[in-house]
Amino acid sequence: MKSITKGLSSFIFQGLAGGGIIALTYAISPGAQAQTLGPPVQVAAGDPFSGCSADQLHAQESAFGSILYPATSIEPWVAADPTNSSRLLVGHQQDRWDDGGSRGSVGVVSNDAGSSWANSIPSGATKCTGGVFRRASDPWVDFAQDGTAFFMSLVLDPMKPTTPFGARNSGMLVSRSVDHGATWQTPVTLIRSTSPHVLNDKNSLTADPTANGYVYAVWDQLSVFPQTTDAAQLLAGNDGVAIARQLLNSTAGGSSVCAPFTKPPCKGGAPAFKFNFTGPSFFSRSTDNGVTWSTAAPIYQPGTNAQTIDNIVRVLPDGNLLDFFTAINVPAPGNLNIGYIASTDKGGTWSGPAFASDIQVVGVVTPDSGQAMRDASLLYSIAVNPVTGAIYLAWQDDRFSTGTCTTPTGSIPVDGIVFSESDNGGATWSAPVMINQTPANATNPCRQQAFIPAVVATGDGKTIVVTYYDFRNDTNTPTGFEGTDYFALFCPAASACTNPANWGNEQRLTTASFNILDAPVARGHFLGDYMGLAASGPTTVYPVFGIATGLNVTAEFTREISGLP
Repeated sequence: MKSITKGLSSFIFQGLAGGGIIALTYAISPGAQAQTLGPPVQVAAGDPFSGCSADQLHAQESAFGSILYPATSIEPWVAADPTNSSRLLVGHQQDRWDDGGSRGSVGVVSNDAGSSWANSIPSGATKCTGGVFRRASDPWVDFAQDGTAFFMSLVLDPMKPTTPFGARNSGMLVSRSVDHGATWQTPVTLIRSTSPHVLNDKNSLTADPTANGYVYAVWDQLSVFPQTTDAAQLLAGNDGVAIARQLLNSTAGGSSVCAPFTKPPCKGGAPAFKFNFTGPSFFSRSTDNGVTWSTAAPIYQPGTNAQTIDNIVRVLPDGNLLDFFTAINVPAPGNLNIGYIASTDKGGTWSGPAFASDIQVVGVVTPDSGQAMRDASLLYSIAVNPVTGAIYLAWQDDRFSTGTCTTPTGSIPVDGIVFSESDNGGATWSAPVMINQTPANATNPCRQQAFIPAVVATGDGKTIVVTYYDFRNDTNTPTGFEGTDYFALFCPAASACTNPANWGNEQRLTTASFNILDAPVARGHFLGDYMGLAASGPTTVYPVFGIATGLNVTAEFTREISGLP
């Protein structure tokens, strides 16, 4: 049996059960209003699928060579209920597989501002929740203005790696709750593709904050053509992000795929693939709060041997929509850009593409042994100021690298967290600036790496918050322990947040470093492609982030950050 089972070690956050951690108060700057950092609270505990046999996990292990990581909570997304600022909803992957997806997507609800949590699992998705699919991924949650809750998941059935994606029967499901996430209705299928040459991937859902009833779902649909059975030339795998990294700068009969830790564009090498591919942005909307949905259709076609990934719709205060995405090989092979299209009629029609910034990134490795990390390279985080309409982007980037991280396979630049904003609806963007406050480390520059950012604006529009991981505290640790922590950083929106000097008051959200080598390996040590960060009320935000609590065991925590000026 290949399942990896390991009991929880002692919690990283000591004193949780006894409530022994006292909330701390910090001053943002001399004379500024104080902020309060609440105690860490575990968002989800236990394994709700431990007794499930419907998905035949042992048969999956045998047929596909897959490795299951029980008791893992991976990739959280969080939303706050506009009708009750104390109500929060988190969605996450439960029991991750190494080659893509999990046993199911789980909802977790708090009605007391994150002090306690209870599972609320949408039914009818994977076999462990009474559905027909074996795996789920990319959980995404949101609330409408009237408190209707939504839970979107990618669902799929794996296949042997002799098909282009190692998957078939992929689809997008949306569950709806009319009691604020306490119970869930039967999910609606937005799309279902049974071809092994098509993979629906990397979804998100947005309930319109300016027009109750409108809800928008977006994702990419990766396909290959002509259809081929040449197994040596196929993209085996069930994970769209991993596949996208392979496809970056590769064309049919053209250049080779970038080797690990090799910065694109890649040069030379044998032809990568004998087929073409494309990955348009797909869209479906509801105008009746998720009761019915429009037929899914592409809204942006990037062209042959190009794709989008990480589609996210954001709504400006004037009601206009922007669908953001990472564009791969657009506008030319080897390019990696944050692009977007706009709609002024609630998704009825869309503009052509525009681009906010390129992304310059190789990725992150563990700081001592140089093991591969599954981070947020290729991806980004996006937020809109609900008062001013300013748009904020944060992503991993190495253009400001001040050191070289040496790995067993070579040297790479050091990733930081960069920020850009638009104050005119996306017409123009500020030049990227590096904002993370990870200190320089001449002894080991790999400890300067920062990764998996999230960004949000407070409800009153006065503060921008960015969260991220780094390795700064990986000092004096024993062999086999590579210390990792999670941080929050703040900028007053009235200042020039395009100036790195105006970002400050960094707070450590982990109370002790955890060992990143304990994180399960899914194309690298993996906590999630994204972490949750939501504003609730005018001056409070809730980060939700993963840590490794034991070998191949992960958990998610939150800390209320309140009193932001």
